[in-house]
Amino acid sequence: MSLKIRRGLIKSVLVTAGPTRERIDPVRFISNYSTGTFGYEIAREARARGCAVTLVSGPAHLKPPAGVKFVAVETAEEMKRAVLKNKADCVIMAAAVCDWRIKNPSDTKIKKDGKRRLLELAENPDILKELGRKKRGVLVGFALETGELEKNALKKLKEKNLDIIVANRLGKEKKLFGSNAIDIFILDHKGEREYHRNKDKAELAKIILDKVLNVNI
Repeated sequence: MSLKIRRGLIKSVLVTAGPTRERIDPVRFISNYSTGTFGYEIAREARARGCAVTLVSGPAHLKPPAGVKFVAVETAEEMKRAVLKNKADCVIMAAAVCDWRIKNPSDTKIKKDGKRRLLELAENPDILKELGRKKRGVLVGFALETGELEKNALKKLKEKNLDIIVANRLGKEKKLFGSNAIDIFILDHKGEREYHRNKDKAELAKIILDKVLNVNI
């Protein structure tokens, strides 16, 4: 049986934002360049539309939007626990979760000793895929690609059982991290495609929420 999600029927939204960090030792970590801005704008817009919003954020130098429940996390595993225990009507996974973590982080600061060091990596949990397996409402994923944008977005949408995917391309000509005006490609499970070019993240948050609040699942 399909459920028609119409404007106003999604009462609760969970948004993830920012990067995650994976510890190497007590003073070093691996991460990525995500600022969290896009996720924070989406959370702000969802709250402005009257939804109960939970924002699960990795480390970001941003002030949480007023009126949202804010959950600060650091690692991918912490984000997974925070997301999976939430029962929101809609989950929007805008965070840039590290795919890898250090397999055996050091409990003490690693000192230089002139020797070559190898860091062994282990895969982090695929939070989006797990959400897709247990899906109970609208699920929105994000994808950052360096090539074949539409092909890779479609593959991820199907593999992760998403309703909507928001994708953008990282290229030499376009700065994404820390830039407010970006291009995005939106694809939904019905095959509808949209391109939005050179729009700021606050405006794109409105476009994404318009799409989310009118999706059929």
